[in-house]
Amino acid sequence: MRITVLAGGVGGSRFVRGVREECARRDPDASVIVIVNTGDDLWLAGVRLMPDFDSLLYSLAGVNDTERGWGRAGETERVAAELREWGVGWPWFTLGDLDLGTHLARTAWLREGATPSEVAERLQRRWPLGVRLIPATDTEVDTCVEVPDPETPHSTRELHFQEWWTRYRATLPAIAFRQRNIDRARPAPGVVEAITDADLVLFAPSNPVVSIGTILAVPGIRDAIATTSAPVIGVSPIIGGKVVRGMADACLPVIGVDTSADAVGLHYGSRRSGGLLDGWLVDETDAAAVGPLEEAGLLAASVPLWMRDLETSAALAGAAIDLGDVVRSRPA
Repeated sequence: MRITVLAGGVGGSRFVRGVREECARRDPDASVIVIVNTGDDLWLAGVRLMPDFDSLLYSLAGVNDTERGWGRAGETERVAAELREWGVGWPWFTLGDLDLGTHLARTAWLREGATPSEVAERLQRRWPLGVRLIPATDTEVDTCVEVPDPETPHSTRELHFQEWWTRYRATLPAIAFRQRNIDRARPAPGVVEAITDADLVLFAPSNPVVSIGTILAVPGIRDAIATTSAPVIGVSPIIGGKVVRGMADACLPVIGVDTSADAVGLHYGSRRSGGLLDGWLVDETDAAAVGPLEEAGLLAASVPLWMRDLETSAALAGAAIDLGDVVRSRPA
């Protein structure tokens, strides 16, 4: 089986680990490709950061900091302290020393002329990940957030997503999200083929606006998902009206979507009605949403969504694979 996952963030990392584990149990010959959000990427202190890619890389390699949920295990921050003394970078955005090694290697290869997807291939050679990670695009599509200017009344300003997310913890009301260069972006090599040639496409329970939404905004990716012959199954990032992790509830209102499992599923929409999904998984606490979702053309099921450990992550991945099998067996 060939499985392609759209993912970003910590929730995406946990889900992909579950997919890898479940595939190892069911079909050791299965292949898993992950299309990774690049909207969180940025230049800082002269180096290129790709936070979602690195979270997936470290998590799958087993070298991530499981307590903080991001970065490397056993991290030190001596270089970050020295950068602060020099007034370089953002003092509220700490780069760990081990993590900085990744950023320096990436930047060196980029300066030598390698593309982000070529750099991604090199980074993955260090550890046996069991999956292949592909950036959604090689174009820099850093996400910016329009917010009310905290210093000038009745005016707005634009922040890089990481400043809004990390420095302000999404407390400044977002007016709009914009990805730079998105109109001229193109899918990275292998992305479209990973979707069209897949036996199953999965939307991880990642932020629908700035993670999955950014991937879908890359011209060509949405069309590939809409036309693939593979079942497309999504997993809700909302449980009982609350975000599982992160601050998607600060993002969804900007695009007019309620913070609920059914609202996000309906936002993606049914492929039978011009949307993107064939099936949608919600948590058991949101079982009442199954009926309305199916009335809208989405095959839906309620299963435990909390990914507390590898076992529960694998069980969730298994439920997504099973729902894909049900979709595949339905009459066209």
